[in-house]
Amino acid sequence: MKGILLLFFMLPFLFLGQNKNISLLDHWYDTTMITNSSMVRYSGCYSFTQNGLDYAVIGTTEGFHIFEVTTDSKLRLIDSIQARYVSSQAITREYAHYGNLLYAIGDEGDASLQIVDLTNLPNTVSLVAEIQDERVGKAHNIYIDTARALMYLCLVSPIVNGSENSLIPIRVYSLENPLSPQIVFSGIDDLDEVHDLEVRGEIAILSCGFQGMRVYDFTDPTNPIYLSNLEFYQEQGYNHQGSLSEDGKTYVFADETPGTKIKKCSVSEDFTIQIQQRFGVENIPYDKTAHNIEVIGSLAYVAYYNDGLKVYDLRTNPPNEIASYDTHTDLPGNEFSMWGAWGIEAGVSNNRVLVSDRISGLYLFDFDRDFFEQAQSPSALNCYPNPVSSGGTISIRTANDGISSFAITLKDQTGKELLKKEIFDNSFTTAALNIAQGTYFLTIEFPEELFMNNETIKVVVK
Repeated sequence: MKGILLLFFMLPFLFLGQNKNISLLDHWYDTTMITNSSMVRYSGCYSFTQNGLDYAVIGTTEGFHIFEVTTDSKLRLIDSIQARYVSSQAITREYAHYGNLLYAIGDEGDASLQIVDLTNLPNTVSLVAEIQDERVGKAHNIYIDTARALMYLCLVSPIVNGSENSLIPIRVYSLENPLSPQIVFSGIDDLDEVHDLEVRGEIAILSCGFQGMRVYDFTDPTNPIYLSNLEFYQEQGYNHQGSLSEDGKTYVFADETPGTKIKKCSVSEDFTIQIQQRFGVENIPYDKTAHNIEVIGSLAYVAYYNDGLKVYDLRTNPPNEIASYDTHTDLPGNEFSMWGAWGIEAGVSNNRVLVSDRISGLYLFDFDRDFFEQAQSPSALNCYPNPVSSGGTISIRTANDGISSFAITLKDQTGKELLKKEIFDNSFTTAALNIAQGTYFLTIEFPEELFMNNETIKVVVK
């Protein structure tokens, strides 16, 4: 990098801290709602934009709450909708958005498809339809293709006159009449279940539990065409959910089985999927479990149950953890790994991220996606811009974002100290250089337990 002199070599990194490179903006929870003996009250979260404003949804044991994500990054509670099935056992709810409507499903008890009118936002919402018949009752996951007005539901159990019908792995509905979805496809006959799916255009990647993964072409939604499968693979468990990169070349998925790692896959032009890397947290002090994943750009955002939110850089092999925030506190002696972070919505505007935690509620984070999407130089340390204009600001970033603690000192050529700063829970920092033109020396110091040398770089102010 031009204008930088590196005076040492890097030693292997140790990883510090549970929270790094992420800032908590707001947190909502309500302890008055029904809970079970494990204190579980919350399930899926969802986000959408309506008339230029951002909104968040979180499922609860009683129904769901809807919030405005305000311009000053607060969660402002707007309204609540009570579900048909209210119970401490109502622990799975998911959502999708179409036009001025929000569609809500649940997967326990006497559930239904609820359709909510959003036209009066940001003031209130209202339930305008509830469907529980031969079309739908309980369902585990939902996706709406807004371009083609199609709704996909996974693990559908119709409920007719109070009686639950046989489980249907996947159903596709036309939303030509948005308040009365009509079935256009019901199947797939040789699958026991479709737990979740990732749809891109006409192509759907199905997460099929213990039957692995399949890919279908839904160009004709009444007659999907089989394209490929991944039936057997290393560290296979319950194939739960995955996310496809924007260019369609990388798919990242997790098995909801303790001890199994996340899988990064290549996707070929014929939609053959091959695992390239396995990555994730260490199975210490017990086997850990990843839940939901969202890929945006070159980063994978993971709701990692007891380990909270994790962000991985897919450009490294294996993907490197670059950010984290632990939303869950383990109880002493706990060895159950599915309490914490459940839902992930990483695409909220202004670099904001939503996470739902089963026990502790809804979190709003700030994560500088644009900053971490920047390519790192091969140098041990990244400092830019360099040279920098007098009065300007430089960014200082360690080469390995696993680092979460260091200090910087800026000195002039006489050795006079001009700036000293300690950094915690981040692998980067910024510094405003309100100093005269010239050459200065910036020293980065690491904690002794990292067994790393300090390093000094030359910074040119012009």
